[in-house]
Amino acid sequence: MRMRKKKWADGWLEAHADYVYDDPSEYAGKWRKLLNCDVLHVEIGTGKGDYINHMSAMYPEEGWVGIERDRSAIAVAARKAVEDESDDLHNKRLIVNDAENLLNWFAPGEIDIIHLNFSDPWPKKHYHKRRLSSSRFLAMYRKLLSDEGYIRMKTDNKDLFEASVLYFLENGFTLTEFSVDYRRREHPEDAVTEYESRFLELGQPIYQLCAKPLGDDKIES
Repeated sequence: MRMRKKKWADGWLEAHADYVYDDPSEYAGKWRKLLNCDVLHVEIGTGKGDYINHMSAMYPEEGWVGIERDRSAIAVAARKAVEDESDDLHNKRLIVNDAENLLNWFAPGEIDIIHLNFSDPWPKKHYHKRRLSSSRFLAMYRKLLSDEGYIRMKTDNKDLFEASVLYFLENGFTLTEFSVDYRRREHPEDAVTEYESRFLELGQPIYQLCAKPLGDDKIES
């Protein structure tokens, strides 16, 4: 669900352009140096930022980049971080743009973990290509993931999850984790998103998987 437009968002984002980027093409291949890290995480669909803000605090030695095309949502996420006195922002940046431009912003093999949290399910069939787990996005992720890189996905949408499992398997990925009730047990290493907390209150199951690309020589034609 798209959030209501925040009148203050555009001005706030302009004033914090050193933290929230519209087009970070100049940093392609330089993110680890910028964030002073060896492990680089990218969350696509950051929303209002609960996940990336909590995870970057839990893992301050790792680098975090959040991508969100909704300017109001990313402004809320960024303001939470900036106004949090305990968050020095040293290991985190945000991008306000469409993830279709990923290949312009990151170098091949630069990303270690891609996070897809409660992505838009795009239920109508003629919109399935817009899904962040669709074949065209997976082709981009393959190029950008490091040798040991992988994708972590969580969703409340059963249809999207089932379709995504097929997308991964059909596009040269293997599943290293798979759960149809992820929060049945505690996962203290993984922060709860704002959407996730809402679904948990309603008693809805959370679907989760981890997918790792196979080497090119292992992909069956």
